[in-house]
Amino acid sequence: MKKRSIATLAAVLAVAPLLAAGAPGQSAVAAESPTDGSSSPAGSALLRGADLDTVTIPELQARMKRGSLTSSELTLAYLRRIKAVDPKINAVLRTSPTALSQAVASDVRHRLGKVRGPLDGIPVLLKDNVNTRDMPTTAGSLALDGSPPATDAELVGRLRAAGAVILGKTNMSEWANFRAAKPTSGWSAVGGQTHNPYVLDRNPCGSSSGSAAAIAASLAQVAIGTETDGSIVCPAGMTGIVGHKPSIGLVSQSGVVPISAEQDTAGPMARNVIDTAITLSVLGGHEAAAGADDAFGLTEAVTRTGGLRGKRIGLWRLPSLGADVDALMTRTAERLRAAGAQVVEVTPPYQGRLAELEFPALLSEFHRDIDTYLASRKGPRDLAALIEFNRTHPAEQTCFAGQELFEQALAAPSTTDPRYLAMRAELKDLSRRSIDETMAAHDLDAIASPANPPAWTTDCARGDNDVIPSSTPAAVAGYPSLSVPAGFVGELPVGLLLMAGNRQDTELLSLGAAVEQRLKAWRAPRYLASAAPGR
Repeated sequence: MKKRSIATLAAVLAVAPLLAAGAPGQSAVAAESPTDGSSSPAGSALLRGADLDTVTIPELQARMKRGSLTSSELTLAYLRRIKAVDPKINAVLRTSPTALSQAVASDVRHRLGKVRGPLDGIPVLLKDNVNTRDMPTTAGSLALDGSPPATDAELVGRLRAAGAVILGKTNMSEWANFRAAKPTSGWSAVGGQTHNPYVLDRNPCGSSSGSAAAIAASLAQVAIGTETDGSIVCPAGMTGIVGHKPSIGLVSQSGVVPISAEQDTAGPMARNVIDTAITLSVLGGHEAAAGADDAFGLTEAVTRTGGLRGKRIGLWRLPSLGADVDALMTRTAERLRAAGAQVVEVTPPYQGRLAELEFPALLSEFHRDIDTYLASRKGPRDLAALIEFNRTHPAEQTCFAGQELFEQALAAPSTTDPRYLAMRAELKDLSRRSIDETMAAHDLDAIASPANPPAWTTDCARGDNDVIPSSTPAAVAGYPSLSVPAGFVGELPVGLLLMAGNRQDTELLSLGAAVEQRLKAWRAPRYLASAAPGR
């Protein structure tokens, strides 16, 4: 596929909404109140005629440029929505005490014509394993619930430099689901349990649980998640939003609580592909490519994101995720074919061997990388001390007591051991071949698969029911993947996971935008208390 820069793609995707943005309405922030006899909050929140559920960053920036909206109004609307809606889902750990002052500074830049780029004045939530100098960063653990880190993560510095409003921090699966053998996604000792906004007794998947649930509930315009294997794309799929796991190395991991330097990456989560691409352009350091004039450099209506005509997509069905998901994949393939895509069924090779090797390699890498991170923070200084902390603090055991993964990592071979080196070398080779060979054999633009099963019922005693192999090839290879809403099984969202070759992030986002436009599968959550068993 022809290479394009992320900033160029963001520009391409943003043109059409910008041209379509009409004159603003006159209504104030809509009150958050039930619309019917159910317990669900209002399905939309209006801000001067803009629906927070559906408005995009380019549309918001167009309003700010005209002077019909300010960042202060937008930020206050999201803060009010957090106060009204978040008690149902428990996604936001804390809001920044400086959020409104950040927004005021953005308003000044807008008035002076000194806008820094398309994220200037846009409220962003951060997963609580991303260092912030002005707020605690805990990875969900009481062991780190003290003084904030001394400095921001590099990606936070990029967001601040781009003018984004750092709105607050989101709950997450404690230690990114790398503590216990049977964890419960969305639970942490610091934040408690995050709920799926679509059906509140169902799980949001993890570990970027709070970031996904917050975006699904329209508590911020975008959020940052992190992934080692599935932790962006699974919660995105399970909460009906878009989540992008970038190619490894595209986004700096400096200042992010680690599992594995070989697989970890932060990435954007949003309600649409446009906002996802814009945010990635900043996280990846491309914000300077978008100037302040002419709708931030979006000069040409290249609405020809290519569409789907002539695209070749390999469908990896994964029937183990259930008959309902498989039927949804069949309907999705039919809709993509009707739009001109060629969809062929594929099964990427080497998946059994990848499953055998990945976990042992991650154990060694976690021991190395978490020791390095803990040495930079107040609290337990290494993994052994962290294990002892959990043993002696009952609050760390209120949902599940286990820390088997910590204990196995402590005993794992070091990353200089020949056994480990052989594992990681084989993992890198087979994971890349699994994607490269499949794409070459069928001349594909991307491989597609279900991103998640319908959300399971949250249960601390049982733990997760999340054997979801679709994220593994791209995660281990370090290649990009993208989850876009595909549809629903009953009331529960299912995402379509797209993956492609190394550094093909822009091509994947462009294809994802075309898929999103064709499927139009997003709908706002209804905050149901429960759903029918098995659905």
